[in-house]
Order: sequence, then C-alpha cells, then structure tokens
Amino acid sequence: MTDGSAWRQPDGVAGQGAPGARSTSTTGTGQSPWWSDALSDPWRDPDAPSAVVIRPAAQPPPLESDPTSTGTGPRRGLGLVFLVAIVSALLAGSLGGTLGYVFATRGGAGGRTVLGAGGNGSPASLTVRPPSSLAGVASRLLPSVVTIKVGTGSGYSLGSGFIASGDGYVITNDHVVEGEKGQPTVTFSDSTTVSAKLIGVDEESDVAVLKMDKTGLPAVQFGDSDRVAVGDPVLAIGSPLALANTVTYGIVSSLNRTIEADEPGGPTRYYAAIQTDAAINHGNSGGPLIDAGGRVIGINSVIRSTASDSETAGNIGLAFAIPINQAKRIAQDIINNGKARRTVIGAELSNSYLNPNGGVEVTVVSPGGPASHAGIRAGDVLTRINNVPLDQPADLIALVRMYAPGQSVNVQYQRDGGPHNVQVTLAASTN
Repeated sequence: MTDGSAWRQPDGVAGQGAPGARSTSTTGTGQSPWWSDALSDPWRDPDAPSAVVIRPAAQPPPLESDPTSTGTGPRRGLGLVFLVAIVSALLAGSLGGTLGYVFATRGGAGGRTVLGAGGNGSPASLTVRPPSSLAGVASRLLPSVVTIKVGTGSGYSLGSGFIASGDGYVITNDHVVEGEKGQPTVTFSDSTTVSAKLIGVDEESDVAVLKMDKTGLPAVQFGDSDRVAVGDPVLAIGSPLALANTVTYGIVSSLNRTIEADEPGGPTRYYAAIQTDAAINHGNSGGPLIDAGGRVIGINSVIRSTASDSETAGNIGLAFAIPINQAKRIAQDIINNGKARRTVIGAELSNSYLNPNGGVEVTVVSPGGPASHAGIRAGDVLTRINNVPLDQPADLIALVRMYAPGQSVNVQYQRDGGPHNVQVTLAASTN
C-alpha cells in the first residue's frame, strides 16, 4: 500500500503518479488486489480525474389524468393510503426500538463482540484507595517530601528531603548540600518554593538538617529501623533526575550493608545501610524510604551501579539507605547542639589482617575507652557485634555508629584461639 502518490495498474504498468514518486511493486502474479479495479473506480485511482460526471435521469412519463375527477377536493382513496402509511411507520419504529435494545444488551445480531466485562465505572474498591494501600501511603506521604536545590561553585545541587517537624525542620543528605554557595530552597509537592537555612551537617554519617521559616507543616512519622526485616515492602519518594514527586516500590533486600563511601577531597562516610531494590537514582538522595505503614525507616543515600563514573550511574536494583534510628539521633543532635556526637568503641584496627574465618584485629586500645573498660586487648580478633559478623575494619566502624553513645552492645572475639564474649558500653568521641 502506498500513500496515493504512485500506483500500478493491474497489468503491472505503472500509472502516472506524482513527479519523482516511486511506484510500489506488485506481488504474486503481478496483480495487486488493492488496484484490481483501479481503472474503473475513480476513488481508488489517485490520478483519475477529480470531476465526477452525473447524468440526469430520464424523465418519468406524465401521470394520466383521472377522467372521473372533477378537479376539486381530495381524492377519496388518498386518506386510506395515508392511514396505512402512518400505522406502518409506527409499527416499524416500535420494532426498530425493540431490536435496538436487544442488540445493545446482547451484543447485536450474529454474535457481535462486545469489549469489556460490561457495567459502567470502576469497582468501588479501586475508586477509593484505603489508607493502608500503597496508593494511600504514597498520597499521605507526598506532601511531607520536598525537593532541595542548593547553589554550588559550578552550578547547583538537587536532591530530596523530608519534613521532620511541623515547625520547619527538614532532614536530607550532607552530600546534597555539600559545598553550598547560596541559600537552599525547598519545593513542596504542590510546587510551592520557600527559602531554607542550613542548620548543620555530620559529614561522616551523611546527614544534614535544614530549617524553613514556616509552621503547620505535615511532618513524617518515624518508624523503627531496628525492627525492619528482609522482605518488608517499601516505598521510595523523591526527585530522581529532577522528576519531583516520584514514587517507586520495592522490598528490603538486606540489612547492615556496610557503606564506606569516599569522595574526592571529601570525607569518608560510614553507616550500616538498609539495602533495597526500589528504584533509586540521582536526585533521590536525602528522600525517605518508607515502610508499608507509611513510616520513614531510612534516608535514601547511595546506589551501586555498573557504570564507571557517578555521572552515568543509574539504578540496577542496588540502593542503600541510612537507618532512620541513626539518622534521627544525629539530626536531633544537630538541632540541639549544632553538631552530632560520634559513637566510638575506643579501639584501632589492622588494615592488613586477613582471615578466611573473618574478624578484625585490634592493634590499639584507647586507655579509659569502652573497649578497655570491657577488657578487650591489642591482638584480640573481634568477630561479631550484636551477632552481626565483622569482616573488615569498616564493618566495625559502621555498626558502632548505628548506636547512640551510652548504649551497650555484645561483642564476640577470639583471644589465643579461644572464643570470648563481652558487653561493651559505647561512648561519644571526644574529638
């Protein structure tokens, strides 16, 4: 089939198409079914003359006059003809209406196909989403999630955040506001934009707090990241690639994934992350990871990608969030004290120790520190904290920072080939 600019006659001879136009080839025996009667049908032949000649029909013979007619008044038989015609029309209309109704309700004559299951509108269960549904949770949380834009030396940084209190505090990632040169702006889900002030950051935990001069805001509800389980459904909300109010869905893929993120010229960030397969991309950073009950259980922070550089990295189902128990505690410290306390165990570890059975070797124990008080010595090999295995020094740092200063953790270790178990009360760094 062509666009009508060229055609081919049934005998295979090209017709007079548009100048320079290509003719289509025939198929089979050279006869095209489409053009089989093109020569006799001006509507199929695009190059046929556009005028259509209409010949007048032959005039009917004149009616014979009624020799008995006097020429005045209606004929006596005409009324009966009219009456019959009217009755016939009424009967035909009634029959037509009945058949039309039958066709409409039963799919028509000859078993004509009716698309859909019938009925009008959507089921009530889909029209109104219950608050506990994914759509209900997303609708409830969207007003509490914001887009954050901050000027930098080379342009601006764009990320996400969430309202932590009704009087205007917002939690996000440190790397979203890192290197800020101008005043941060916060954009709500309804596209309203307000200015904000940076209250403080904790670089190594990748947590930052902003403050808006605004009250009566819809703050999120915080969950308990210590009670999260692998397989729990989660939602991620944020502005990936500047697409505000984006909601993605997944599950908790793993817990206590050690994140040791180095940035050129920047700090090394440590935390034991919640891993999820919910789609996370650039711009999601700082946004909330939400459980099925609509509670924030983490801050979406980093992804792992097969790309060779961060600019081209994208979601492959490996995303990581800072547990909210840790992030909330750090944010509260920043609000109350201007900076966060860093939790330590009071020990230094060997970077060269390798053991197929895992564990990290202690090289130095700080005098008067938590490890010293618990009886841990240099040369001991720490194997687990609260039953989470240790394989590298970053594991110990990340796991210790999950807890607040003053909390007690169970530490399993090896000394002289024998297993030991001790409770260690963690402390805040004095640096």
